[in-house]
Amino acid sequence: MSPLPQATPPGPPPPGPTDPPAGARTSPAAVAPADRGSTRIADRVVAKIAAQAAREALAGSSGAPPHATVTVHHDIARVRVGVELDYPADLAAQCAAVRSRVVRRVQEYANMSVPEVDIDIEQLHSTHTRTGAGRDRRLR
Repeated sequence: MSPLPQATPPGPPPPGPTDPPAGARTSPAAVAPADRGSTRIADRVVAKIAAQAAREALAGSSGAPPHATVTVHHDIARVRVGVELDYPADLAAQCAAVRSRVVRRVQEYANMSVPEVDIDIEQLHSTHTRTGAGRDRRLR
């Protein structure tokens, strides 16, 4: 005589060898990217990225290090950079180099678009007005 087939009990199937234990957290790969949360980068962090990018663009300049202020709205950063430049020099070319580097670095590091970079030339350092002590006189 052959054994009778057993009926399956109602409810969820018993855990198998590959099923996670009850109450275990799901892995990040199992959660859809849109449901994982978001990352917010503070304005001051983006400002530091922009200031460092301006410093890189003006390598060799004798002025004070550039500083930046940033306003971020969603994924768009509006940047204002204050710089001191050597004179005589091509100021437009130096400003273009700063703009280009700031846009590239903020996009690369913070994944934000930068539609505008305003540059304030706060001081010019002239090679003709340097004193013997190595200090600059301000041009007015």
